[in-house]
Amino acid sequence: MPINAEYRGPIELPEIIPVFPLAGALLLPRGQMPLNIFEQRYLAMVDDALRDGHRLIGMIQPDVTHSPNEDDPVLFRVGCVGRITQLAESGDGRYILELTGIARFRVVEELTVQTPYRQCKVDYFPFLDDFTARKGEDAVDREALLVALAEFLKANNLSVDWNGVETAPNEALVNALAMMSPYGPAEKQAMLEAPDLKTRAEILIAVTEMDLAKKRTSGDPPLQ
Repeated sequence: MPINAEYRGPIELPEIIPVFPLAGALLLPRGQMPLNIFEQRYLAMVDDALRDGHRLIGMIQPDVTHSPNEDDPVLFRVGCVGRITQLAESGDGRYILELTGIARFRVVEELTVQTPYRQCKVDYFPFLDDFTARKGEDAVDREALLVALAEFLKANNLSVDWNGVETAPNEALVNALAMMSPYGPAEKQAMLEAPDLKTRAEILIAVTEMDLAKKRTSGDPPLQ
């Protein structure tokens, strides 16, 4: 999806960003994530991002398994910053928005702030390849990915627009399938932290195959 800002490297992004902890949420570079914002602290976060002009929000998962305080969970160390590229007001106090992923980041430290939302100092340099669109596409085993997708759809009585799938570039296909996948926070985090597109696709295929094997063994009903 085209955006109005061009980010050519880490120096184009602020090192302090607001973060939105959300379990199971996976944003990847150039992927689109819809969000329904209704909590006051996150409404304030969106207002501030728009007011400051950068329109950036860092999506990151809470690491609930290592959090002694559920109300203030520890964060995973890697997230992805996105730019607000669509925004609508619902009329009942909510924002309906879409984030477009820019680049992953590693949390350097969480800051003590006066804002109701959390903010972190982050480092984008470990993920320089994120600034190059379609980096590493040729290494993806597209055939294996499509086989896993077809088996997943069949097992769960789902359908897909195969014309769209077949014409999608590898980066868009891998990242969209990873973001939409129904797997848990640990699997989502593994896909987020994958060093390259090829590895991300391999993780997605492996997780899908394990899920299908488990369903066949247990006789679990398909997803609804």
